[in-house]
Amino acid sequence: MAATISIHGMWTNRLAFILAATGSAVGLGNIWRFPYAAGEYGGGAFVLIYLLCVAAIGLPIMMAEIMLGRRGRRSPINTMRALAREEGRHPAWQLIGWMGMVTGFLILSFYSVIAGWTLAYVVHSATGLFVDIDAAGADGVFGALVGNAERLLFWHSIFMALCVLVVARGVASGLERAVRLLMPALFVLLVLLVIYSLSTGNFAQAADYLFTPDFGRLSAEAVLSAMGQAFFSLSLGMGAIMIYGSYLRSDASIGSNSLIIAGMDSLVAILAGLAIFPILFANGLQPEQGPGLVFKVLPIAFGKMPGGVVFSTLFFVLLMFAAWTSAISLLEPMVAWLVENLNFDRVRAAALGGTAVWLLGVVCLLSLNKWSGITLFGKGFLDLLDFLTANILLPLGGLLIAVFSGWVLSRTVSADELALGEGPLYRLWRMLIRYVAPVAVAIIFANSIGLPSLVMGWLG
Repeated sequence: MAATISIHGMWTNRLAFILAATGSAVGLGNIWRFPYAAGEYGGGAFVLIYLLCVAAIGLPIMMAEIMLGRRGRRSPINTMRALAREEGRHPAWQLIGWMGMVTGFLILSFYSVIAGWTLAYVVHSATGLFVDIDAAGADGVFGALVGNAERLLFWHSIFMALCVLVVARGVASGLERAVRLLMPALFVLLVLLVIYSLSTGNFAQAADYLFTPDFGRLSAEAVLSAMGQAFFSLSLGMGAIMIYGSYLRSDASIGSNSLIIAGMDSLVAILAGLAIFPILFANGLQPEQGPGLVFKVLPIAFGKMPGGVVFSTLFFVLLMFAAWTSAISLLEPMVAWLVENLNFDRVRAAALGGTAVWLLGVVCLLSLNKWSGITLFGKGFLDLLDFLTANILLPLGGLLIAVFSGWVLSRTVSADELALGEGPLYRLWRMLIRYVAPVAVAIIFANSIGLPSLVMGWLG
């Protein structure tokens, strides 16, 4: 039988868990990736496919990951080892936990560097640097930041220190207290920015861009993009949701909590689009994918608008909050493992884990400037870690979680943890986790590593 509480502490109530897991899921990608993809691939048609993919892929795997975490009540590695032993299966299943922890470690190393950009841009915005800035000026500001190793090191160090500070304080005093402050603040800032966009931007054009269905643009590429967005945006496969699940009380509903978390995550992405695109369109600017949208295009728009200094500052504070709540969830699995296996106290474990992440982050930031000429497999170090985690480790981890939960974990255990009985909801979840989600994630995995292109190339 599983322990009823974790040695690391517990969330004090359901709201704390929902805020923490939503904070883990909501990150920088929600704010620049989802709105762009929606507009690029058919507006409302893409949003519809995305929501269907969340229901069929994201939700079942999220429920499974929370279930495994709560059943094991340990760090992901020790949880998977214990559950495999409980089921009489090979201990190699603990590889799921190792993959999750390593993936989170690698992601956090370069995520912290990018999050550091948001800290720098809070200062740039607050000091009026973007007032009346043009495209060349915005490119210059971004280039000066990324090209300066010392400045990147400073902001990367500040951000990692913020993460260590929260995680070192434990579940209730650290993680929970942080998300209770940061997540409501994030939503308030986002709503304020939407109101600002509504009053000063081209809201009608943005709404049309995001929500008008154009099924003619729903190509296979668009569906794959929606599937990937649904999987990656929920912070699955990196140990964060599993460790947060281990702090969830036994009487809390995994199904309803997962539904709320997925809904809030999608809501943030949609609100981000409604905050960003009216401002762009009002200034005759077109959205582009990735960091360039946030760090090169938006400063131009804010710089031309009334109240731009205030609202651009609020926007980059919002980004920093989103990055912070995600980052602490990536550090937590490693800290929990150090406490369990090496008998460290939390302060020492957080300091050691944070330092290790910081050191790898230094290599990542140097790959953007002083070591930019050094490549592995044709990629700089930061880009290589991004490719490795997003295209290989995350989908593979999600696939293994689905397989273990649906095919290895006994029906009795999963039914007991999910508390759905043997009714239609449990049978639906079991069908999705055993058949639909693994196939869908396998397709995402194959597409992300370019397997279809390779096959077509072999076929001539």
